[in-house]
Amino acid sequence: MLCRQFLSQTLPFLRPTDTVFQGLNVMADHQVLHLPIVEGVDFVGIISESALQSVEDDQTSLQDWPALWQSLSVKADDHLLMAVQLAAAQQLTVIPVITIERELIGTLLPSDLIRALASFLRLEEPGGLLVLEMEPKQYAFSEMSRLVETHDAQITQLNTRILPDTGLLAVTIRINKPEVSDIVATFQRYEYKVVCFFGEELYTNQLRSNYDNLMIYLNV
Repeated sequence: MLCRQFLSQTLPFLRPTDTVFQGLNVMADHQVLHLPIVEGVDFVGIISESALQSVEDDQTSLQDWPALWQSLSVKADDHLLMAVQLAAAQQLTVIPVITIERELIGTLLPSDLIRALASFLRLEEPGGLLVLEMEPKQYAFSEMSRLVETHDAQITQLNTRILPDTGLLAVTIRINKPEVSDIVATFQRYEYKVVCFFGEELYTNQLRSNYDNLMIYLNV
């Protein structure tokens, strides 16, 4: 999952000799808020639409405004998640991808990142999803894996993060079994807090259906 595997080759770039007006037009044409600047074949920076709009004379060239350039990029052999982190932290709509020698070889767009993340998380494969919350000291991958495996299923993806408001650990589990109601019930029986879950068969819907059937029976 390297950045060079998901490049968009069709997005243009700017030259230092281009005018501010030209830069704004190219951004508008391609519906992006950022574009890389290239001198020769070398990446020299990235500039935003808001930075260009701050220039009063839009006929001046970009090389007259080096203070507006930002040195934001990822290397071709960086992991895709580094591009995701950079895009999120800097709110980039275009992520330049460069070589060690700083040659621009392409760009990544948000749509590229979404497709790559879907592949990374194996979302195209059938399966269910559970989100648990627990005290960090309660986390035990071996036990959670064992509980899942008792239902002839396996954990194919697991992510954790600390919730800043509570200090609890949120654990997102991807399971290679679309029907997760039995697994949810098992986690709850072992006193895990199941925040939400997704699959072909929703446990809460089953409970609601059983309740409705009981009410119908009692009213007969």
